[in-house]
Amino acid sequence: MASSQDQDAGDKPKSKRLFINQIDAFQGRNTAKYLSHCVVGASLEEPEEEDDAKSVDSSVIPPPKEGCYDVVGTTKVRDYSKPDYIKEIIQYDNRDQLYEQLVECDVIVYDITEDPDQIDEAVWAISELHADLEKIEKPKMFILISSCMTWAKSKPLDPDDPEIPFTEDDYRRRKPHPNFKEHISAEKTVIKLGKTNKSKLVTYVVCSGLTYGAEENIFHYLFKSAWHNVPQLQIFGNGQNVVPTIHIKDLAGVIQNIADSRPKVRYLIAKDDAQNTLEEIVKAVSTNLGSGKVKSISKEEALLHRDIEQADFDMLLVNLRMDAVHVKESMRINWVSEGGMVENLTPLIKEYKDLRKLQPLRAVILGPPAAGKTTVADQLCQFYKLHHVKIKDVIDEELEKLAIKARRADVEDEDEDDGAAQDAQDLIDQINESKEQNNGRIEDQYIIQAFKKKLHSMSCQNQGFVLDGFPKTLEQARELFVGEDDEEPEESAKGGNYDKATMPEYVISLEATDDFLKARIMNLPENIVSGSHNTEEGLMRRLADFRAVNTEDETVLNYFDELEFHPEKIDVTTDNSVMMKDTVERIKKIMGTARNYGPTAEEIEQTRKEQEEERMKKEAEEKELRERKEAEEAAERKKRQEEWTQRLNEVKREEFELLETQSYPLRNYLMKHVMPTLTQGLIDCCKVRPEDPIDYLAEYLFQQNPQVD
Repeated sequence: MASSQDQDAGDKPKSKRLFINQIDAFQGRNTAKYLSHCVVGASLEEPEEEDDAKSVDSSVIPPPKEGCYDVVGTTKVRDYSKPDYIKEIIQYDNRDQLYEQLVECDVIVYDITEDPDQIDEAVWAISELHADLEKIEKPKMFILISSCMTWAKSKPLDPDDPEIPFTEDDYRRRKPHPNFKEHISAEKTVIKLGKTNKSKLVTYVVCSGLTYGAEENIFHYLFKSAWHNVPQLQIFGNGQNVVPTIHIKDLAGVIQNIADSRPKVRYLIAKDDAQNTLEEIVKAVSTNLGSGKVKSISKEEALLHRDIEQADFDMLLVNLRMDAVHVKESMRINWVSEGGMVENLTPLIKEYKDLRKLQPLRAVILGPPAAGKTTVADQLCQFYKLHHVKIKDVIDEELEKLAIKARRADVEDEDEDDGAAQDAQDLIDQINESKEQNNGRIEDQYIIQAFKKKLHSMSCQNQGFVLDGFPKTLEQARELFVGEDDEEPEESAKGGNYDKATMPEYVISLEATDDFLKARIMNLPENIVSGSHNTEEGLMRRLADFRAVNTEDETVLNYFDELEFHPEKIDVTTDNSVMMKDTVERIKKIMGTARNYGPTAEEIEQTRKEQEEERMKKEAEEKELRERKEAEEAAERKKRQEEWTQRLNEVKREEFELLETQSYPLRNYLMKHVMPTLTQGLIDCCKVRPEDPIDYLAEYLFQQNPQVD
């Protein structure tokens, strides 16, 4: 196989065609993305300070250099759209067509860790290549990415010291998990068929740890649960099992090194340096992304977890200590996460959020009393799945937390308490004293402190929030959003020092005149106004306070404006819709699309039901309208038919009367001159009954004619 060393000094790097199966799956996609930006032979050279392969961002792909691997591959989904980093997607109707494409590739990578159906295809591919060795002109490399589960039941190297890790040298002693026997059979076939003619076909098996990183795969259920603020992340079993892991980009780096250097070792272990237990991983994710709390559940309960498949469950419960000796000692890998998941969880979480597009959405709704801030904020929070942050709720929540901490002093040892309970009690006393001195009002410093804790909470940092009517003053805004001393101030485009983790991206100001607000309060039902601050007197006082701290020259909006978070002012006096729907829709257009996982299965079903009910209601209304129109048309037709019939009868009567009138002279003439003679002739004819009555009657009439002599 040609390497970069075979090229002349002035030659451009020579590309190689590299096949990867199922490039639309997690591992295939990320491996392909990584290798498509690797120059052939680059891993054989001393790495530069910043290597392009390491800096590949899964969300922003720079154009590949010349001489990179030309990645082609198959897909699991037939109509998968080809990404820019893929040279060609192989479409085939039968395996003969697939084989024609495989023989054109220099390196063939088959991953059998995600889809068990790919095991048979991988074995078929290496068997066909081996059968055609004499016909193969260009040398081929076949790399099988297999699972560490083929070692799951291996006996410890030293029963007295079970912590001694397995290495590549022990691969002949490996014993698979019962559900992974087909994987080990495929491994053995690949190793065996690669020994016949190494100059034409060389094979490798990569035993991969559980992959993490990018948008996450097997650990996705953990990250997703933590991001959704599940109270406690679940540990399957006792959690003391050691889980072999490797970042997906580091696994791709191992593939790159094999493709570049053709190592002599045919069986390689690919994992990071960590020997983390499942409990350590779950706790780290919970602490850095979730509530910080975990709980252990039995394996039987874990099997009922709807987000975990059987194969993933088996892998999460594996207990293996492994050491990737050859990878660490003989390969040049620009490690993304050499120290493992727990050590590198902060950048892993950022990577996960970026690729899943789970960025927090932060907004603040400001405006005078009774402008509808809470009504609007509540609907926005429901639509975007954000946290509705209201002054009363924040204060109540903070006081409750302080009370819980203070009560712990009565049940915990003083040594274990570490003074936290006493600090909580002291703060409660200070707040109560402040309320007594300020007519029941809590000073701003305590309110700001509670708000900062709330906005920095993991839930608000994960999903985002809508601040409802706070801050109220310019000074409150400065204190609430000021950057910490140990942080670098956010300068440049958004000039000024502010806390970028809590600063609202969208500032909405609801504008209304005092007269409009008074009229709105006056029109509220008595049962809503009674006992609240929405009385006319209460509104006037609150309006006066609001206008006093928001003068033309000094308003809380100026703070955001100066930082170039320009407020969007919306006149609510023109909104006559129910629950201010028009205003909410305008704000939705300003804030754009949601940044979360989207609706849950239950919400999708509820939406479907609502749409079905709406469709049936619409169809019923249309049917009723259609039937009403048909009835009206039928009644109109009947009315017109009756009128037409009446007019027809009238015409007939008039015609009859006219004929009657016209017939009188004729009748009189006949009665006088014709009927007496004709009648007598008919009587005589009846008496005589001649053989030819017509001739008899004619003769009779002729004889009675007075003009005949």
